[in-house]
This record gives sequence, structure tokens and C-alpha cells, in this order.
Amino acid sequence: MEESRARRVVTRLRDRDVFAHLKLPSAGRSGYAVRIVLADGREALWGDDGSAALKAQVMRDGVLVGFVDSIPGSEDYTDDQIVDAIAAADYDRPIGRSVRPAVTRRMSPPPPPPSLADRWRGFLG
Repeated sequence: MEESRARRVVTRLRDRDVFAHLKLPSAGRSGYAVRIVLADGREALWGDDGSAALKAQVMRDGVLVGFVDSIPGSEDYTDDQIVDAIAAADYDRPIGRSVRPAVTRRMSPPPPPPSLADRWRGFLG
């Protein structure tokens, strides 16, 4: 996202009582991003990946915990449409979460190690 657009979006989101901040480009990236601070300590980064489509990564302590998938047609959104999409996003639904397979059979425990007497018999015998 270009800087002037990101600044306009942040200002309009703040006018709607959304905790929005401008995120400067990170190393190796040329675009700006919009950072939304969520009430539970997470944050959403919109436009951080440099793509034209509107999507967000939801992070907690620098770890990805979910994301808002790419919004179809958002490449051509106006500033007002971007503000509406960010303000109405559902941040509580982690998309792409992995599911652990259920354990279907019980594993037998490993055999006990040989006793000291068994080890001596093997060594001497």
C-alpha cells in the first residue's frame, strides 16, 4: 500500500474508533501497512505482504495465529471500501487452522531395559 493511502485509511479508521496505526515498510518491502490493535492483545496487519488484494495476517507476540483471507475484487477498492472492509472484518475466526488426527489405536509401551544380571550374562556368556 502506498504511504498516502495508508495514512488516509488509518485516519478514517481512527475516526470510527478503530485502533489503527501506520506500519512502516519492513526490511526488503516497499509498501506501508495498516496495523489494527485488537482488544485481546492480537494485531492485524493489512497490506503487509505487498499484494494488491486486501488481506490481513493476525499476529500475537509476533506469531501468526490467523488471517483474513483475500477479499475478491479488493484490488480496485476505494479508500472508503477499504475502511469498511477493515472495520467489519471478523478477526476471531482463524482460517487455515490445522487439525490433529485422532489416535485410533493404542501404542504398546516399549519393553523394559535388560537388568544388570542380563547384561552381565550377555557380556560374559
